[in-house]
Amino acid sequence: MPELRWGHVHDQIIEVLNHRPTDVAGVVEDLAALQKLLEAATPNDSDNPVADFNHLYWVITSTIDERLQAGEFADPAFLTLLDIEFAERYFAALRCWGNRDDTPAAWEVLFSRLRDESVRSLPSAAAGVNAHINYDLPFALMSTWAKLGSGPDNDEQHRDYLYINEIFFDRIPQLRRSYLSSWQICIDRLNGQVDDWYQNRLVEFTRDIAWRDAARMWPMRDDPTRLESERLRMDRHTAFLGWALLSPVGSLLQ
Repeated sequence: MPELRWGHVHDQIIEVLNHRPTDVAGVVEDLAALQKLLEAATPNDSDNPVADFNHLYWVITSTIDERLQAGEFADPAFLTLLDIEFAERYFAALRCWGNRDDTPAAWEVLFSRLRDESVRSLPSAAAGVNAHINYDLPFALMSTWAKLGSGPDNDEQHRDYLYINEIFFDRIPQLRRSYLSSWQICIDRLNGQVDDWYQNRLVEFTRDIAWRDAARMWPMRDDPTRLESERLRMDRHTAFLGWALLSPVGSLLQ
């Protein structure tokens, strides 16, 4: 019998993943529960690649929920549904991997390194962000538009989407430093705001591409053959970038 993918916490992780959140607070709770289990999945190295990304995702989503509760979004229904649709793609990929089903290559490149102690924290988190934004986000947007009867031309929804960039800008510097060792933090401080600036621009650029990809595919939504072809192409390209981030060259990020 093959080894359980998530080790001794496999059944607990699958149980969490079988829950379907109905609001952003529910997504935050599931990510928090997963964090504890993912860290326990590798007892000799709680700082594993999947847990590294999950922590970043939990921090960003927790902040989104705080801003949502504070009434800072113009269309909270759009933002809430998008957050749920977005999270479900990550949860679905985790379920597929745990059940040894067909896992998107974009995610498999990260999940398969779960027990690889040579992979560093910052490239791991970046590889997860790569899979979630470049592969999952365009399809989460399309699903959200379809359920709300809107589309890529809705300016109010687009403004809320862009506001998420501000949350990344606020939280990424502290998150990045949390993945660094003491000597790396010293170098980071010497760089001043250079690292913050280019990472903010990278977030802005990749999320802009995700919106444009969703808008480009929106006319294909009723053509499953074309849409599947596009999905496979995006999956391959995202997986290649993820592989590069987790390679020795990608370790230069940290």
